[in-house]
Amino acid sequence: MSRRGLLAFCLLLAACKRNAPAPVTPDAGTPVTSPVSAPGPGAGDAPVMIPGDATHRVRPLAVCRADGAAPLDAARRYFDEGRFEEALSCAAQAAALEPDLAAAHAERGVALAALGRDVEAQLAYARALAIDPGDPDALLGAAHLYAVQLPSTRERDELGVLYAERGLSQPNTPPELVPHLALVAAMAFNDLGQAEEALARAAIVLAREPGSKEALYERALALFELCRFAEARVAFSGLLDDSERSAHAHQHLGLLLEREGKWKQAQHHFDKARALAPADFPEPPMPTEDAFRAEVARAVAALPEDMRGDLDGVPVTAEELPADGDLLANQPPLSPTILGLFRGPPLGEPCDGSETPCRSVVLYRRNLARAVRTPEELSEQIRVTLLHEIGHLRGEDDEELAARGLE
Repeated sequence: MSRRGLLAFCLLLAACKRNAPAPVTPDAGTPVTSPVSAPGPGAGDAPVMIPGDATHRVRPLAVCRADGAAPLDAARRYFDEGRFEEALSCAAQAAALEPDLAAAHAERGVALAALGRDVEAQLAYARALAIDPGDPDALLGAAHLYAVQLPSTRERDELGVLYAERGLSQPNTPPELVPHLALVAAMAFNDLGQAEEALARAAIVLAREPGSKEALYERALALFELCRFAEARVAFSGLLDDSERSAHAHQHLGLLLEREGKWKQAQHHFDKARALAPADFPEPPMPTEDAFRAEVARAVAALPEDMRGDLDGVPVTAEELPADGDLLANQPPLSPTILGLFRGPPLGEPCDGSETPCRSVVLYRRNLARAVRTPEELSEQIRVTLLHEIGHLRGEDDEELAARGLE
């Protein structure tokens, strides 16, 4: 299970019964349907044809059976019972009866997200937040969708943080939603490399729910990223008996022991992580030190002429892992899993004379090999990392490089 899968779907709202079902795979020959919400209550049972395409049909939602309750209340009840299609029907009816009710559109978003209908969920949350930018359920649902449920990208994580942080700042946010918003924020901040913020949000969760395994994991990860290695080791050791997080705990304990030069103990933890989660922790394509140096040299030789010119007098070397001194030279510290590092001032700025040469680039063999799955991917990642460090040499910061796709 990937790290993003560690957060239970129950965090979407206060109830912890909210688990999305697996998507249904149609039998061969079954017409493909597009499960778009019906226009409103009372729609007939006849399929609605999409103009120009007779092979795609829209299946109307069933009529909401509220059993005397308000449609929105019925939607919430159905969701808590795991009956997501019925929840969607009733939420759609609530939205049709009160189009300007943000809570109805937020509940539609929750149901759609549970059914794996992510694009429609995004629209439902967008509508809810256009009506009421401070609706806490919509903020939590949207934060969870972007930061946890959808595949990770920087933009999605940033959106997730914005929604979660807005929810935490709203005076009308129910207290029971605060730890859920803080947990989503902690996850997104960790994914964005903002470990100090992640640690603070995990502390909010743990102050209210001391036994939260999700928050304990985010705390452990933030401590590792902040180079607080002794604390991180204790924190990850406490997660070894947690079936959902033990693979990640073993992997990080391996990384910690490796930094201490305890290679055999580190390998034991790496092997355990791979056995528990082989998809997440495949065998890295680890080249020998000589082969890695040769690959780095080939990447430098293949650079455009102007970049090779910028590297004139700037050595490009290969090392095993980042040294503590390099990581702790910045505040907050650099991540122990960085793939490369540029040392020194950018071109055009004077050197302070303390080091000769005053500028250098280093690429880290073990971290790069663990960031990929094949030797071909390793070659490409070496090239991209080299371009990233040349960007720093030229004076670009991480945000500018991320905007250019060189994160």
